[in-house]
Amino acid sequence: MQSKLGLDSQKISHAKQIAKNIAGDVQNFVDGYTTVTVERTVCRLLGIDGVDANGVPLPNVVVDHLKNNGILGEGIMFWLGNTMINTGLTTQEIAERVAQDKLDISRQKINSRSEIEAVLQPIINKTIERITERRHKREHFIETVGEGTKPYLYVIVATGNIYEDVVQAQAAARQGADIIAVIRTTGQSLLDYVPYGATTEGFGGTFATQENFRIMRKALDEVGAEIGRYIRLCNYCSGLCMPEIAAMGALEGLDVMLNDALYGILFRDINPQRTLIDQFFSRVINGFAGVIINTGEDNYLTTADAVEAAHTVLASDCINEQLAAIAGLPEEQMGLGHAFEMNPELENGFLFELAQAQMTREIFPNAPLKYMPPTKFMTGNIFRGHIQDALFNIIGIWTHQGLQLLGMPTEAIHTPFMSDRYLSIENAKYIFGNMKSIGDEMEFKKDGIIQSRAQKVLDDTIELLDKLQTEGLFTALEKGIFGDVKRSKTGGKGLDGVVRKGENYFNSFIPLMKDRKK
Repeated sequence: MQSKLGLDSQKISHAKQIAKNIAGDVQNFVDGYTTVTVERTVCRLLGIDGVDANGVPLPNVVVDHLKNNGILGEGIMFWLGNTMINTGLTTQEIAERVAQDKLDISRQKINSRSEIEAVLQPIINKTIERITERRHKREHFIETVGEGTKPYLYVIVATGNIYEDVVQAQAAARQGADIIAVIRTTGQSLLDYVPYGATTEGFGGTFATQENFRIMRKALDEVGAEIGRYIRLCNYCSGLCMPEIAAMGALEGLDVMLNDALYGILFRDINPQRTLIDQFFSRVINGFAGVIINTGEDNYLTTADAVEAAHTVLASDCINEQLAAIAGLPEEQMGLGHAFEMNPELENGFLFELAQAQMTREIFPNAPLKYMPPTKFMTGNIFRGHIQDALFNIIGIWTHQGLQLLGMPTEAIHTPFMSDRYLSIENAKYIFGNMKSIGDEMEFKKDGIIQSRAQKVLDDTIELLDKLQTEGLFTALEKGIFGDVKRSKTGGKGLDGVVRKGENYFNSFIPLMKDRKK
């Protein structure tokens, strides 16, 4: 497809090749390590659930037991399978006995690798089948009932109470929303465990738990059948429990996950090593489950200038794309992020925003791009804010974005009311219908403001990627290349949860999920 922006296809290919080299370098590091979160995720996929007498999740109990004995590097699969052979217990029974101090996994007779793999295989197969059935259920619903057209109208609920979230989510679906994102309670990304059960208290959002996922999935299926349109459910598998939450989402039928390789590092000060190891397994799971990931490049522009830092967004998109590809995630599930965040007082700012949105679409033609609304320069003036959101929606339909997270006129005032969501959905539906084919009809002036802006951002991106390739991603993070935020390779939260893999380590889910997409 010829570029409307006059972008050089060879430059695009060069940028992606550099990003591939950077991602490959990261993966070489990742392959040598595991984390407490990765091993807890394996516990969950092997059927361990629930909490102990003190409310500590059993996956944490088992993994901490191995870590405290200095043997976690051999992997939870090795130790659970070995103990199953020796005791005849199920994985759940093993976890319960460890929690009661009735069993020490570390003191078991060691069996052969082939015997350990054989005893685990039926459990692994059952989990793979359950996730596959969940994916097929979604696909069947869409084929038989239908879904909304792109850009999907994407809104948030954030009451703190899962049951109130259900009321608001179903109302939003009836109003026209296609994706419901249940915002996580403030600070959950820094918890090194996943809370258990349904929750009714949260600040700024609702806890991400497997039971909450189940409750909301059921509610959206019910309203989807009522209105004749599949409603996608979104949550967050970022933070210290990234792959664990990805696994819970896969088991309960989530459709979209916030799943960025760099967001937790930059904006939650989570250790870079921990995050980059965790993101790989989380994306393997999401890829297999048919989940669209959302990346968080839009956040860079809340801390850095949207004009000056545009190339850092594109560079990060390129790296996120390549890291996702390594994990087996198809392009059609890569909701790479960007945002409408320029100062509205900027002369020709709309043209710059249009250039960058069209540029992102052309560089990632198969990705369901996630386009984020204005937040940084929302003032509380609801009338101006509604106009800013309208301009954002115009660019969304013009440049064929995939997931349009709708702005709210009350941004910067309070958590949206149902009436606020109605106005935002009405705004988007009016513009999307009235201007549906504008992107197919319009061309851009050769060497004009729009073309020149996009070409400059691409050139700056290549220069940055070249620098990143020379220095390495960890060094770039230490220098504050992304979002003007500096993060040390040995700093931040969660480094003590990183463990070098031992000679007996294996994780059978990774090759199975990467090789079998459906």
